[in-house]
Amino acid sequence: MAEIQTPQPQDAAGEFVSYDECMTRVFIADAIPEERSALRLVLLDLNMEIAGEAADWVTTLAQAPTTHTDMLLIDWGLLPNSPTASLEELRKACPAALVIILISHMDARQQAALSAGADAFISKGESPERVAERLRAVAAGIRNL
Repeated sequence: MAEIQTPQPQDAAGEFVSYDECMTRVFIADAIPEERSALRLVLLDLNMEIAGEAADWVTTLAQAPTTHTDMLLIDWGLLPNSPTASLEELRKACPAALVIILISHMDARQQAALSAGADAFISKGESPERVAERLRAVAAGIRNL
């Protein structure tokens, strides 16, 4: 049986680049400092770069577009009254970034997050290992684009 070769990423000039040069850039938006800190540790353990952080929606909209991020981790609780309109505004500001919604309780909010325009959701109640697994899967999708 032939061995499967995993293609190495290349830059615009066709040169091979290392994983570190393809590091996933992540913006974290969560009002709770301890939760941002925990996410930061998980992301750093996954060799992902923290592109920026915000504790409120206004700051998220102002700063996230300037970071050229690959992935936005957004706490559902930060979204204003109209999550769909809010996520549409965020997508216009950061069109290339995947939007991952962080949800405190696993319930109908999952469907609401996806319906509002999120690419995926992660429960804040999941273990750090499970959060890391889900983030790794999303990052792999970014690198394969």
